[in-house]
Amino acid sequence: MGKQQGKLLDVEAYFSFEQLEVYQKSIALIARVYELTKNFPVDERSGLTSQIRRAANSIALNIAEVKGPSSDRDFVRFLYQARGSLLETVAALHIAKTLAFSDDLSQLLKSCRELNHRLNALISYLEASDLRP
Repeated sequence: MGKQQGKLLDVEAYFSFEQLEVYQKSIALIARVYELTKNFPVDERSGLTSQIRRAANSIALNIAEVKGPSSDRDFVRFLYQARGSLLETVAALHIAKTLAFSDDLSQLLKSCRELNHRLNALISYLEASDLRP
């Protein structure tokens, strides 16, 4: 994904959340999850395949949902929900690995750890700024 100022996926950013790195990384993660899960067993389409895709989608959707005229405190609450969805995605990846649906998830899990780090940093920044007079 080319990283250009104010652009996401070669489309002009209109909404403020589109410019956030955590949002852009969550979209990239979703694409990788869909690529991985298309090779899961057919009988898992309504099971783990659906669950992991919903969890991954929820990361980006939670980031986007409140990033508008809301307060930083509201945004932090949705970032916590996004982080919870990220952790759910990681757990589902571990399940997929245990069930031998995929051999090597190391790069995808590395992306998850990086996104978790960035979400935590943004949460910490916003919580610290909320404490300022």
